[in-house]
Amino acid sequence: MHHIELLVTLAAGFLAAVTFGYFTHRLGWSPIVGYLIAGVLVGPHTPGFVADKGLADQLAEVGVILLMFGVGLHFHLKDLLAVRGVAIGGAVCQSTVATLLGAAVARLFGWEWSAGIVFGMALSVASTVVLTRVLSDNGQLQSPTGRIAIGWLVVEDIFTVFVLVLLPVVFVASSANAMSLPAAFGLAAVKLGVFIVFTLFAAGKVVPWVLQKLAETHSRELFTLGVLAVAMGVAVGSAYVFGVSMALGAFLAGMVVGQSEFSARAGAEALPMRDAFAVMFFLSVGMLFDPGQLVASPLLIVATLAIVMIGKPLAALGIVAVLGYSSRIGLGVAIALAQIGEFSFLVGTLGTQVGALPAEAMNPLVAVAIISILLNPMLYRQLNRIELFLERRPWLWRILNRKAVRGLDQVLAEPEKTPSHRAVVVGYGPIGRTVTRLMRERGIEPTIIEMNIETHHRLRAKGHRAVHGDANQREVLEQAGVATAASLIWTTSGSDNASEGIRIARQLNARLHVVTRVDYLGQAEALRKAGADEVFAGEGEVALAMTNSILGKLGATPEQLDEERARIRTELFHKPGAEAAPGH
Repeated sequence: MHHIELLVTLAAGFLAAVTFGYFTHRLGWSPIVGYLIAGVLVGPHTPGFVADKGLADQLAEVGVILLMFGVGLHFHLKDLLAVRGVAIGGAVCQSTVATLLGAAVARLFGWEWSAGIVFGMALSVASTVVLTRVLSDNGQLQSPTGRIAIGWLVVEDIFTVFVLVLLPVVFVASSANAMSLPAAFGLAAVKLGVFIVFTLFAAGKVVPWVLQKLAETHSRELFTLGVLAVAMGVAVGSAYVFGVSMALGAFLAGMVVGQSEFSARAGAEALPMRDAFAVMFFLSVGMLFDPGQLVASPLLIVATLAIVMIGKPLAALGIVAVLGYSSRIGLGVAIALAQIGEFSFLVGTLGTQVGALPAEAMNPLVAVAIISILLNPMLYRQLNRIELFLERRPWLWRILNRKAVRGLDQVLAEPEKTPSHRAVVVGYGPIGRTVTRLMRERGIEPTIIEMNIETHHRLRAKGHRAVHGDANQREVLEQAGVATAASLIWTTSGSDNASEGIRIARQLNARLHVVTRVDYLGQAEALRKAGADEVFAGEGEVALAMTNSILGKLGATPEQLDEERARIRTELFHKPGAEAAPGH
């Protein structure tokens, strides 16, 4: 019966998650809110169907590993170094403020100081998922505000990873023998250091080699399994061999893969599994929430919400102002970080497991997560109005901008120097090579997306910009720079299957000019509907070439050739004016 319970838990959990995730998304909220609500409804504290909590927790463990692997995969040290001054100082100060406020509130409600500090730590870190979604929806990912907020959050994430590592050590040592705490802390630090060095250097050589061999098989299934095996293997090995958390192991495994040439493909092909199992993590957290506690301890939830939505933003705003940034950047960073999510749940669940937190601590965390995730996008959209409110109060505006450095915002906002026309070419076969050569001769250096690993290596060896992966995957298109490109040229055979990639490219860049090819005329319409501007069909181009040859042999004049080509294009492609775009 165990396997039936597993299937029922999976089916009920996914059905509830997709239902409420869809409705919350349609309402303009984060789907995470829907997943948490679904967890509440299938949990033991609400009437109706009750999912198996133990099985959900086991599946959630996989979700945690893959979530942390994904964070590591997209973590780049250079991004943090670019804004290290404000990100490191700001994150440390804000985390300290939030931790102290959380501890004070917990103490007021009768908790131990140790429990209050862990509770405050859980409140100090924002949700990566929510932050990137809010910034992306408002076109702020590459703005000064976006770059600082992401760097700030990376520091918070790293801090939280170390909390996850040290929390069990500190609690177990302190509960067993207070005198052993320094020794246990030191031993954990040594193990941690050895593990980080081993993973980044030893695994940094082995893992890319393994992925290289798997990529050479040209089997998508083997490559996907290989990435999952790396994530799970390093995570579990970190716990059993080095005694550190699986979360840190997965994070470092993601960093190793992310620094290799397989980062885009790994993110595209393996991490959809992350999304599925991450849903189980949010569901399992939702199942912990007891609505009855809203009546039993409403003041605790209100106080916790005040820390997240008022205390943390005010601390961030003050820190940014002291460090010499404008109130515009300060408000953006403060509002973007005014929420909690997946990392807060990780700290909270681990804290309850090791006995550092009382069981009722999860209720305010889940309730405040739902409310803050719900309100955060709405607040960010009011950024201009809040800035206008400050400007109407000169004394307050002067305080927040007293140390702002003239021109600093513009310096941060300066984009990387790129060619005036950026292009992305999919495939490096005969057509792709020809298109690429023509572009280079005109001073355009395109980025090439290539699935064949040997071809990718040759391109990189020649100094060309190339990304390894499937162009139908969002992560691959993002790494290739589609969001800032002027053109996307899809040259591979079988491009009739490119509809999904073209749709994603259109979402990333609405002004993108998309040119693609198909083998047969009947396949062209589907790509036009997906968003292609020009579709070249092999059948049509052959017909035009043969017409040119035959009429040329018969002595047709250039005017007669042009007229006949226009008529054939109209007949073949059923598009008035098609003569302006051959094959379209």
